Amino acid sequence: MSDNVVIVTDTTACIPQERIDQHNIELVPIELIFDEKVYRDGIDITPSQFYYLLQKTKNLPTTSGSLPTSYLEAYRCASRRTNSIICITESSRFSGMFNSARLAMEMAKEELPGLKIELVECTTAAAGQGLVVLAAARAAALAKSLTEVVNTIKNLMPRVYLFASLDTLKYLVKGGRVPQAAALVNSLLNIKPVFSVNCGDAHTLALPRSTESATKRILELMKNKIIKEQPIRIAVMHANVIQRAKLLENQISSQFNCVEIYITEFTPVMGVHTGPGVIGVAFHVEA
Repeated sequence: MSDNVVIVTDTTACIPQERIDQHNIELVPIELIFDEKVYRDGIDITPSQFYYLLQKTKNLPTTSGSLPTSYLEAYRCASRRTNSIICITESSRFSGMFNSARLAMEMAKEELPGLKIELVECTTAAAGQGLVVLAAARAAALAKSLTEVVNTIKNLMPRVYLFASLDTLKYLVKGGRVPQAAALVNSLLNIKPVFSVNCGDAHTLALPRSTESATKRILELMKNKIIKEQPIRIAVMHANVIQRAKLLENQISSQFNCVEIYITEFTPVMGVHTGPGVIGVAFHVEA
């Protein structure tokens, strides 16, 4: 058994499978429920398939918030490799994942005595959470202690930025998140709201009137956070608009010093409310 810390997270982190495998991360699939049929995110259904069904269904799907037993199983798997685990979930403001992971941690105290588990509530989300997870996994691979990896996470989280744009307010209206009047304005003006997620909260930053303007605004927001030539790690995320994502990836690669850049699909857990067409970035300056 290795002394290295093992990182546990869930599919809301928007990490491509090849990076999950590369860093030996234990991944908890979140359950998505369409018309009483349950799909495990990334196992029974891909994000692309999810967004296709979302456009066809009359009723919005729901999520289980992931059951404690799913996290407990991830802890079991990790315990075969280590005595030290860090589980990173999105903020409890957004979902029940943190509470599920916490309940599983209490269950593990009885079933897996001697296993040390640290639970971290991430202050960013989606691909931003993914960047935090990957940084933690890299620190763990250097044989850093549980405390050192936790400190790496806490030091990084305030430096991770997430900027994204919605293609439509339709799904926020259907879910009761915004009033019908907002959707009418969105439809008339073709607004593509740009938002950020940081410190456990979401904020609207701009209301451009086209996808191109939204992308331009995202690039401007990035430039405000990055000093020229600073090395950055970045994830370009999208909800079933891969060509837009590739274009944005090319624009970013030509304008910034990218130590790491990859495209990933936007988590269906948040996509339930935002719908297809989301395009955005999560990034941080390399320490």
